[in-house]
Amino acid sequence: MSDRLKAGLWVKAQLRLCDINFISAMVVRKGDEDSGSVLLKVNRFGEGCAVFVPVTTIDGERGWMHALKAGYTDERSCDEYISRQTSRDEDLWVLEIEDPKSAYSLDAKLVE
Repeated sequence: MSDRLKAGLWVKAQLRLCDINFISAMVVRKGDEDSGSVLLKVNRFGEGCAVFVPVTTIDGERGWMHALKAGYTDERSCDEYISRQTSRDEDLWVLEIEDPKSAYSLDAKLVE
């Protein structure tokens, strides 16, 4: 996930932020507390669903990138992508956020 923050701690923080803001969030798959990476699935229902992966920007900062080129797309495509990734990486976390009102915002910039 990041050199600065362990994956388990980051996931717990996101769950708490979502809880405070009345946004539904759940851990779909628990990975390694310390060294796991995170896939973030954001479901906006009518707008579609997206999977974000953590990246390091050219400036060395944390960022997020769409895992699927289509960005927001159908939930089935997102779930298939997540399934492929989790079959390859047993340390991977999957956090799903249900956000029909587009209230959730990423904690780092979106890299295009």
